[in-house]
Amino acid sequence: MPYVEKGMQVGLFGGSFNPPHAGHSLVAEIALRKLALDQLWWIVTPGNPLKSTRELAPLAERIRLSEKITRNPRIKVTAFEASHHIRYTADTLALIRAKNPGVDFVWIMGADSLRDFHHWQRWRQIAMTFPIAVIDRPGATLSFLSSVVAKTFDYARVDEGDAPILAHMRAPAWTFIHGPRSLLSSTAIRQAAKK
Repeated sequence: MPYVEKGMQVGLFGGSFNPPHAGHSLVAEIALRKLALDQLWWIVTPGNPLKSTRELAPLAERIRLSEKITRNPRIKVTAFEASHHIRYTADTLALIRAKNPGVDFVWIMGADSLRDFHHWQRWRQIAMTFPIAVIDRPGATLSFLSSVVAKTFDYARVDEGDAPILAHMRAPAWTFIHGPRSLLSSTAIRQAAKK
């Protein structure tokens, strides 16, 4: 895990990053700015349990490409889940909390992920561990309101204007952050590479 100090606000941005692209970088930069983060951990996962690993590039390659496109020194590319043999986000967050007392974390996800979030293992536990910042993504702006998670935790939604203090809030707490959106997707990039 990257080095942090007590009192820091740190964003947790996990994904397969297969491959990483400018859309991921845009989400990271928006999160850093809007959430007033000291750091953002770009967590390259060994693999998403909900996705096929048939087209998954090797972890080392995805780390290398992630480091290549992340220019901000506050973005820390890491793949600690692999060394801890972690497959599920709930376990990742539990480990982070145990190893980093006194640090304020925010889980960051794209609005497209929120749509399927209720299929994640122990999704309620994830929402109760750290506050969540949902970053707008093309085609997902309105669908987030009808998601199972948005309905379940409607009472815990925080105004976007309070995003800079979200990390200090007790979970469950979440906000939706608007901003520039990128049409890039890892799936589209992989499909274009096959042609």
